[in-house]
Amino acid sequence: MWTLSGFADEISPDLEEQCQVLEKLGIGHIEFRSAWNTNVLDLSDEQLETVRQTLTRHELRVSAVGSPIGKITVHDDFDEHLRRFDRALHVASVLQAPYIRIFSFFLPKDDDPAVHRDEVLRRMAALAERARGHDVVLLHENEKHIYGDTPARCLDIVESVGSPQLRLAWDAANFVQCGVRPYTDGYAMLRPHVEYIQIKDALAETGGVVPTGEGDGEARETLRALLQDGFDGFFSLEPHLASQGSMGGFSGAELFAVAHRALVGQLADEGVQYR
Repeated sequence: MWTLSGFADEISPDLEEQCQVLEKLGIGHIEFRSAWNTNVLDLSDEQLETVRQTLTRHELRVSAVGSPIGKITVHDDFDEHLRRFDRALHVASVLQAPYIRIFSFFLPKDDDPAVHRDEVLRRMAALAERARGHDVVLLHENEKHIYGDTPARCLDIVESVGSPQLRLAWDAANFVQCGVRPYTDGYAMLRPHVEYIQIKDALAETGGVVPTGEGDGEARETLRALLQDGFDGFFSLEPHLASQGSMGGFSGAELFAVAHRALVGQLADEGVQYR
Protein backbone atom coordinates (compact mmCIF):
# COMPACT_ATOMS: atom_id res chain seq x y z
CA MET A 1 0.00 0.00 0.00
CA TRP A 2 1.61 3.25 -1.15
CA THR A 3 0.82 6.48 0.71
CA LEU A 4 0.20 9.84 -0.96
CA SER A 5 1.49 13.09 0.47
CA GLY A 6 2.38 16.50 -0.90
CA PHE A 7 4.02 19.88 -0.45
CA ALA A 8 0.78 21.67 0.30
CA ASP A 9 2.43 25.10 0.39
CA GLU A 10 2.33 24.74 -3.41
CA ILE A 11 -1.45 25.08 -3.04
CA SER A 12 -1.52 28.25 -0.96
CA PRO A 13 0.50 30.01 1.75
CA ASP A 14 -2.60 29.73 3.95
CA LEU A 15 -2.47 26.58 6.07
CA GLU A 16 -6.22 26.19 6.28
CA GLU A 17 -6.55 26.22 2.50
CA GLN A 18 -3.68 23.75 2.20
CA CYS A 19 -5.53 21.35 4.48
CA GLN A 20 -8.88 21.81 2.77
CA VAL A 21 -7.46 21.01 -0.69
CA LEU A 22 -5.63 17.93 0.60
CA GLU A 23 -8.85 16.75 2.20
CA LYS A 24 -10.78 17.29 -1.02
CA LEU A 25 -8.24 15.24 -2.93
CA GLY A 26 -8.31 12.48 -0.34
CA ILE A 27 -4.66 12.93 0.67
CA GLY A 28 -4.07 12.12 4.32
CA HIS A 29 -0.45 13.27 4.69
CA ILE A 30 1.44 16.50 4.15
CA GLU A 31 5.10 17.19 3.52
CA PHE A 32 5.31 20.34 5.57
CA ARG A 33 7.60 23.02 4.15
CA SER A 34 5.96 26.36 4.96
CA ALA A 35 2.82 28.20 6.01
CA TRP A 36 1.89 31.88 5.94
CA ASN A 37 4.93 32.49 3.68
CA THR A 38 7.23 31.35 6.49
CA ASN A 39 9.61 28.42 6.23
CA VAL A 40 8.90 25.56 8.60
CA LEU A 41 12.15 26.15 10.50
CA ASP A 42 11.36 29.84 10.99
CA LEU A 43 7.94 29.33 12.55
CA SER A 44 7.72 30.35 16.20
CA ASP A 45 6.82 27.77 18.82
CA GLU A 46 3.35 29.33 18.97
CA GLN A 47 2.93 29.06 15.20
CA LEU A 48 4.22 25.50 15.25
CA GLU A 49 1.60 24.59 17.83
CA THR A 50 -1.07 26.16 15.62
CA VAL A 51 0.19 24.02 12.77
CA ARG A 52 0.03 20.90 14.91
CA GLN A 53 -3.50 21.65 16.06
CA THR A 54 -4.70 22.52 12.56
CA LEU A 55 -3.30 19.34 11.04
CA THR A 56 -4.82 17.28 13.84
CA ARG A 57 -8.21 18.90 13.30
CA HIS A 58 -8.06 17.98 9.61
CA GLU A 59 -6.78 14.48 10.43
CA LEU A 60 -3.60 15.09 8.45
CA ARG A 61 -0.31 13.45 9.38
CA VAL A 62 3.14 14.73 8.43
CA SER A 63 5.12 12.49 6.08
CA ALA A 64 8.25 14.64 6.24
CA VAL A 65 9.57 18.02 7.29
CA GLY A 66 10.47 19.71 4.00
CA SER A 67 13.44 21.50 5.46
CA PRO A 68 16.01 23.64 3.61
CA ILE A 69 18.90 22.05 5.49
CA GLY A 70 21.84 21.73 3.12
CA LYS A 71 20.62 24.52 0.84
CA ILE A 72 23.56 26.74 1.58
CA THR A 73 26.86 26.86 -0.29
CA VAL A 74 29.65 24.54 0.65
CA HIS A 75 31.59 27.61 1.84
CA ASP A 76 28.86 28.99 4.14
CA ASP A 77 29.11 28.73 7.93
CA PHE A 78 28.23 25.14 8.78
CA ASP A 79 28.26 25.51 12.58
CA GLU A 80 25.41 28.00 12.36
CA HIS A 81 23.61 25.72 9.92
CA LEU A 82 24.00 22.77 12.28
CA ARG A 83 22.23 24.77 14.96
CA ARG A 84 19.44 25.38 12.45
CA PHE A 85 19.28 21.64 11.95
CA ASP A 86 18.54 21.29 15.67
CA ARG A 87 15.37 23.27 14.99
CA ALA A 88 14.47 20.79 12.23
CA LEU A 89 14.84 17.93 14.71
CA HIS A 90 12.57 19.76 17.15
CA VAL A 91 9.96 20.44 14.46
CA ALA A 92 9.99 16.79 13.41
CA SER A 93 9.38 15.77 17.01
CA VAL A 94 6.51 18.21 17.51
CA LEU A 95 4.82 17.22 14.24
CA GLN A 96 5.65 13.52 14.66
CA ALA A 97 7.32 13.41 11.25
CA PRO A 98 9.30 10.26 10.43
CA TYR A 99 11.51 12.04 7.88
CA ILE A 100 13.42 15.30 7.40
CA ARG A 101 14.39 16.28 3.86
CA ILE A 102 17.95 17.59 3.47
CA PHE A 103 20.40 18.55 0.70
CA SER A 104 24.15 18.28 0.09
CA PHE A 105 25.18 21.91 -0.38
CA PHE A 106 25.39 24.15 -3.41
CA LEU A 107 28.75 24.17 -5.20
CA PRO A 108 30.43 27.13 -6.93
CA LYS A 109 29.53 27.24 -10.61
CA ASP A 110 31.94 25.34 -12.86
CA ASP A 111 33.86 23.84 -9.94
CA ASP A 112 34.73 20.16 -10.11
CA PRO A 113 32.47 18.50 -7.48
CA ALA A 114 35.37 16.23 -6.49
CA VAL A 115 37.17 19.25 -5.07
CA HIS A 116 34.42 19.65 -2.48
CA ARG A 117 33.72 15.97 -1.77
CA ASP A 118 35.52 15.75 1.58
CA GLU A 119 33.80 18.84 2.98
CA VAL A 120 30.38 17.71 1.78
CA LEU A 121 30.83 14.27 3.33
CA ARG A 122 32.04 15.81 6.58
CA ARG A 123 28.91 17.92 6.76
CA MET A 124 26.56 15.10 5.81
CA ALA A 125 28.14 12.84 8.41
CA ALA A 126 27.74 15.57 11.02
CA LEU A 127 24.02 15.87 10.21
CA ALA A 128 23.55 12.13 10.48
CA GLU A 129 25.41 12.07 13.78
CA ARG A 130 23.30 14.95 15.09
CA ALA A 131 20.17 12.94 14.25
CA ARG A 132 21.35 9.95 16.26
CA GLY A 133 19.01 9.30 19.16
CA HIS A 134 16.11 11.01 17.39
CA ASP A 135 13.32 8.93 15.91
CA VAL A 136 13.74 10.35 12.43
CA VAL A 137 15.38 9.49 9.11
CA LEU A 138 17.13 12.09 6.95
CA LEU A 139 16.21 12.05 3.27
CA HIS A 140 18.77 13.44 0.86
CA GLU A 141 17.06 14.97 -2.19
CA ASN A 142 18.92 15.15 -5.50
CA GLU A 143 18.51 18.91 -5.99
CA LYS A 144 20.15 20.70 -8.91
CA HIS A 145 23.58 22.30 -8.42
CA ILE A 146 24.34 20.56 -5.12
CA TYR A 147 27.00 17.89 -4.68
CA GLY A 148 24.45 15.06 -4.79
CA ASP A 149 22.72 16.01 -8.04
CA THR A 150 23.65 12.87 -10.01
CA PRO A 151 23.02 9.22 -9.17
CA ALA A 152 26.73 8.46 -8.68
CA ARG A 153 27.21 11.28 -6.17
CA CYS A 154 23.96 10.45 -4.35
CA LEU A 155 25.32 6.94 -3.94
CA ASP A 156 28.67 8.31 -2.79
CA ILE A 157 26.99 10.31 -0.03
CA VAL A 158 24.80 7.60 1.40
CA GLU A 159 27.44 4.87 1.19
CA SER A 160 30.28 7.03 2.50
CA VAL A 161 28.32 8.32 5.49
CA GLY A 162 26.99 4.83 6.14
CA SER A 163 24.26 5.81 8.59
CA PRO A 164 20.92 3.98 8.84
CA GLN A 165 19.41 7.42 9.44
CA LEU A 166 20.47 8.76 6.04
CA ARG A 167 18.44 7.58 3.06
CA LEU A 168 17.47 8.95 -0.35
CA ALA A 169 14.46 10.80 -1.72
CA TRP A 170 14.01 10.26 -5.47
CA ASP A 171 13.14 13.33 -7.57
CA ALA A 172 12.90 12.43 -11.26
CA ALA A 173 12.46 16.01 -12.48
CA ASN A 174 15.64 17.17 -10.79
CA PHE A 175 17.55 14.31 -12.39
CA VAL A 176 16.16 15.21 -15.82
CA GLN A 177 17.21 18.83 -15.35
CA CYS A 178 20.75 17.58 -14.66
CA GLY A 179 20.85 15.61 -17.90
CA VAL A 180 20.12 12.26 -16.25
CA ARG A 181 17.69 9.61 -17.46
CA PRO A 182 16.34 8.73 -14.01
CA TYR A 183 15.30 5.13 -14.39
CA THR A 184 17.88 4.18 -17.01
CA ASP A 185 20.86 5.84 -15.32
CA GLY A 186 19.99 5.72 -11.64
CA TYR A 187 17.32 3.27 -10.54
CA ALA A 188 19.33 0.06 -10.14
CA MET A 189 22.19 1.99 -8.52
CA LEU A 190 20.11 3.88 -5.98
CA ARG A 191 17.09 1.69 -5.29
CA PRO A 192 18.64 -0.04 -2.23
CA HIS A 193 18.83 3.39 -0.57
CA VAL A 194 15.63 5.02 -1.89
CA GLU A 195 12.93 5.36 0.75
CA TYR A 196 10.75 8.21 -0.48
CA ILE A 197 9.48 9.35 -3.89
CA GLN A 198 8.84 12.97 -4.81
CA ILE A 199 6.45 13.36 -7.72
CA LYS A 200 7.27 15.79 -10.46
CA ASP A 201 8.47 15.41 -14.03
CA ALA A 202 10.43 17.54 -16.49
CA LEU A 203 11.26 17.89 -20.17
CA ALA A 204 14.87 17.14 -21.04
CA GLU A 205 14.95 19.66 -23.89
CA THR A 206 13.83 22.68 -21.90
CA GLY A 207 13.97 21.68 -18.25
CA GLY A 208 10.33 22.72 -17.92
CA VAL A 209 8.35 20.97 -15.20
CA VAL A 210 5.25 19.00 -16.21
CA PRO A 211 2.83 16.58 -14.53
CA THR A 212 4.28 13.14 -13.90
CA GLY A 213 4.25 10.96 -16.99
CA GLU A 214 4.30 13.91 -19.40
CA GLY A 215 8.06 14.47 -19.35
CA ASP A 216 11.31 12.56 -19.62
CA GLY A 217 11.44 11.36 -16.02
CA GLU A 218 10.70 7.74 -17.00
CA ALA A 219 7.84 7.75 -14.52
CA ARG A 220 6.08 4.67 -15.83
CA GLU A 221 9.23 2.56 -15.83
CA THR A 222 10.10 3.70 -12.31
CA LEU A 223 6.61 3.08 -10.99
CA ARG A 224 6.52 -0.45 -12.41
CA ALA A 225 9.94 -1.25 -10.99
CA LEU A 226 8.96 0.04 -7.54
CA LEU A 227 5.82 -2.06 -7.66
CA GLN A 228 7.76 -5.15 -8.70
CA ASP A 229 10.37 -4.87 -5.98
CA GLY A 230 7.94 -4.21 -3.14
CA PHE A 231 8.32 -0.50 -2.43
CA ASP A 232 6.13 0.55 0.50
CA GLY A 233 6.39 4.23 1.25
CA PHE A 234 5.41 7.80 0.43
CA PHE A 235 4.72 9.41 -2.92
CA SER A 236 4.87 13.14 -2.31
CA LEU A 237 3.49 15.61 -4.86
CA GLU A 238 5.82 18.56 -5.52
CA PRO A 239 4.34 19.80 -8.80
CA HIS A 240 6.12 23.16 -9.42
CA LEU A 241 3.63 23.72 -12.25
CA ALA A 242 3.31 27.51 -11.92
CA SER A 243 6.80 28.47 -10.73
CA GLN A 244 9.98 27.02 -9.34
CA GLY A 245 13.05 28.31 -7.56
CA SER A 246 15.95 27.17 -5.43
CA MET A 247 13.85 27.16 -2.28
CA GLY A 248 10.65 25.63 -3.63
CA GLY A 249 7.85 26.09 -6.11
CA PHE A 250 4.20 26.95 -6.49
CA SER A 251 1.26 25.46 -8.35
CA GLY A 252 -2.00 26.77 -6.89
CA ALA A 253 -4.99 24.61 -6.05
CA GLU A 254 -6.06 23.89 -9.63
CA LEU A 255 -2.64 22.85 -10.92
CA PHE A 256 -1.97 20.86 -7.76
CA ALA A 257 -5.14 18.93 -8.58
CA VAL A 258 -3.85 18.42 -12.14
CA ALA A 259 -0.66 16.92 -10.73
CA HIS A 260 -2.69 14.69 -8.42
CA ARG A 261 -4.85 13.41 -11.28
CA ALA A 262 -1.74 12.58 -13.32
CA LEU A 263 -0.29 10.53 -10.47
CA VAL A 264 -3.42 8.64 -9.46
CA GLY A 265 -4.16 7.99 -13.14
CA GLN A 266 -0.82 6.23 -13.45
CA LEU A 267 -1.40 4.29 -10.26
CA ALA A 268 -4.81 3.20 -11.47
CA ASP A 269 -3.42 2.09 -14.83
CA GLU A 270 -0.94 -0.16 -13.04
CA GLY A 271 -3.43 -1.45 -10.48
CA VAL A 272 -1.52 0.07 -7.57
CA GLN A 273 -3.25 0.21 -4.21
CA TYR A 274 -2.71 3.51 -2.41
CA ARG A 275 -4.10 5.60 0.38
